[in-house]
Amino acid sequence: MRKTPYQVVIVGGGISGLATAYALTEEGAKTQTPVQCTVIEREPRWGGKILTHVTNNYLIEGGPDSFLTSKPWALDLCRTLGLQDQLIATNPQHNQTFSFCRGALRELPQGLLAFRPRRVDTLVSSGLLSWGGMLRMAAERFWPKQNPWPADESLGEFFRRRFGAEAFEYLIEPLVAGIYAGDADELSIESTFPRFRELEREHGSVIKGMRKALASPPSPPRPSGEAASMFMSLRGGLSELIRSLMEALRTRGVRLMAGVECHEIQSPTLESGVFHVMLEDGNRLSADAVVLATPAYQTARLLRAYRPEIASLLDGIPYASTATISMGYPAESIASQIRGFGFVVPRKEQRPLLAATWTSLKWPDRSRAGETLIRCYIGGRGRETVVEQDDNSLMECVREELLSMVGITAAPTYTEVHRWRQGMPQYVLGHRDRLAKVQKQLAHSPGLYVTGAGLYGIGIPDCIREGTKVGKQLLQDYADNPAKKIPEA
Repeated sequence: MRKTPYQVVIVGGGISGLATAYALTEEGAKTQTPVQCTVIEREPRWGGKILTHVTNNYLIEGGPDSFLTSKPWALDLCRTLGLQDQLIATNPQHNQTFSFCRGALRELPQGLLAFRPRRVDTLVSSGLLSWGGMLRMAAERFWPKQNPWPADESLGEFFRRRFGAEAFEYLIEPLVAGIYAGDADELSIESTFPRFRELEREHGSVIKGMRKALASPPSPPRPSGEAASMFMSLRGGLSELIRSLMEALRTRGVRLMAGVECHEIQSPTLESGVFHVMLEDGNRLSADAVVLATPAYQTARLLRAYRPEIASLLDGIPYASTATISMGYPAESIASQIRGFGFVVPRKEQRPLLAATWTSLKWPDRSRAGETLIRCYIGGRGRETVVEQDDNSLMECVREELLSMVGITAAPTYTEVHRWRQGMPQYVLGHRDRLAKVQKQLAHSPGLYVTGAGLYGIGIPDCIREGTKVGKQLLQDYADNPAKKIPEA
C-alpha cells in the first residue's frame, strides 16, 4: 500500500478547476485513497469569470448572472454544498424577453428554444416575422431532413435549412449570440446544440421531436420551496458558489495557491513518471498527475514544449472578447422605459450591443428600493474592437444604444465595467473532431488531463460536469495503475 498521498496539481482556479478538485477529494474519501491536491490560480482571486461585486445599493455580476437548471450539475452542486436555501429563481411577474428588430422592441414568445411557444399570439402580434416567415417556420414539421447527412454543419446553415432565413435571423440567431457571443455561420451545431440535429435525425423534424419529448412524463418535483425556473442564481450572487467550494476544499486539506502563475509543464521522466509544474517565480511542484483547467490557448502555452501536438490542436480553438457594463439609476428615472427581463439584438441589426438585462426586474434583491440596475453585454465574434475602448467611451457607446433602442435619456448614477478579453470560446466547425484528436494524444500521456469551458461546454453546469468527470477519472486511472508515484524523500 502506498505510504505517501497521490499528488495532483490542478492549474486554474475557475469553476472547472475547483469542481475538479472537489470531485477528486470526494472520490478520494469514498475510496479511501490518500490524495494531496494543489490548485494554482494566477489571479489573486478565485472563480474565473464568476465575479460578484456587492455595493451599498447593488449586487453586480461581472460575468454570468445565472445557470441553466435543465442541466442539473450546478443545481446539484449547490444543494450538496448546502446552498439550497440561497437558490433564487427569476421573477415570474416580469417574465418577458424582447428582440430589437427593425427599429423596435418586439416580444419573443416564451418557450421559443423548445419550439413550442406558449403564446403563439405573441409571435403574430409582435411583428417579429412576416406572415411568410411564420409560415416557413411552421412548415419545418414537413420539411425533408438532410440527405446525405453531413459530418458537421454550422448553426446558421442548420437553422436556416430547417426554419427559414427570417426565423433564423430574428428569432434564433440573437438567442444563440447571447449564449456564445459568436457568429452562427462559424459555430458547429454538433458542438453547441447537438440535440436539435438528433431530433431531425430521429423524427424528421425538430418541432415534432420537441413536442414528443415535452409530452413525456413530467420531471420529478423539486425540493419543497424551490421554485421552477429555466435559470437560477444565488441570493448573495454566484460568487457564493465559489466561496462555498473554497471552504469545502480547505476543510479537505486542499492546498490553494492564488496569485501564482504556472510557466510550463515538464514531461515526466521514464524512471519516476513525475511531472514538474514550473512556476513563474522559479519554484516547481512535483505531481503524479496534472489537470489543466485553463482556457485552451493558455493550456496550449503550458504544453508547447512537452506536448506540441496537443498544443497545436488547442491553439485552433478561437476565443471572442466581450464586456459587461452595469449601470445603476434612480428607479423613477427609467421606470417607464423598461419591462420584462430585457432584450437581445440580432446580428442583422449591426449594433455593438448584444443584449441588455433589466437586472432589478429579472432577479430579486439585486438593488435597493428606489434603485434600478441594468446590465449590457457587448462585443463578441467579429465585434471585439468595441471592447478595447476606454471605460468612458464604452459607457457612452452603451448609453447611445439604450437611447436609440429603448429611449433611456437619464444618466446613470453608478457604472461598472468588466472586460473579458478572449473570454468566450468558439466551438467552430470541426470542434468535435479536434477534441477527439486531443483525447487521442492525451492517451499517450498518462497522468495529464485537460478540462475547462473551451472543450465540452461553456456554461457553469457544463464546466462542473466536465471537472467532476476528470476528477473521478483521474482516481480511477490511478486505481488501475497505482505503480506510478512520486518517490518518497
